[in-house]
Amino acid sequence: MDTFFFSGATYSKLDGKNRFVLPQQMRYGLVENGQLKCTLALGLGGVLVMYRKSAIEKIVATFRRKQHIARYRKFFSLFFSTLHHTTCDKLGRVLLPPVLKKVTGIKQEIVIAGVLDKIEVWPKEKYESDLKRFIDEENSEVIEEAFACVDEKIADSTSGSQEEHREV
Repeated sequence: MDTFFFSGATYSKLDGKNRFVLPQQMRYGLVENGQLKCTLALGLGGVLVMYRKSAIEKIVATFRRKQHIARYRKFFSLFFSTLHHTTCDKLGRVLLPPVLKKVTGIKQEIVIAGVLDKIEVWPKEKYESDLKRFIDEENSEVIEEAFACVDEKIADSTSGSQEEHREV
């Protein structure tokens, strides 16, 4: 079972060629079978997402099963036309394609955030305003619900081990 997950956030700037340095720990998380290959894509809320090669392969396999459903047509066209397979150079830099830079409103400064099985690339201003809004707003219900899922999982695993102990 793969227990690795992306986490943390760091600020970075685009250089003159629209490249940014991906933090070393995040680069390690993208390596599979000795190779660092990933895919940049549009994510929810106008941010970019970097997926591991295996993660994008699973997404594509799922989408293939739904490619002939009319209501997904426009989404698939936009999603796949903005996918960019990429890697890092020897200095850990990733090239940001002009179309993705433009559509997300990225100027010069970005925030690179690890989020479970993906890496998000945010325009700095959007990240900071969304973070401030989340902190300022009352989000206790969302937080409570998220942690309730964890509690349920722990309870399920504990009850299973208690049943095992009773059998012994």
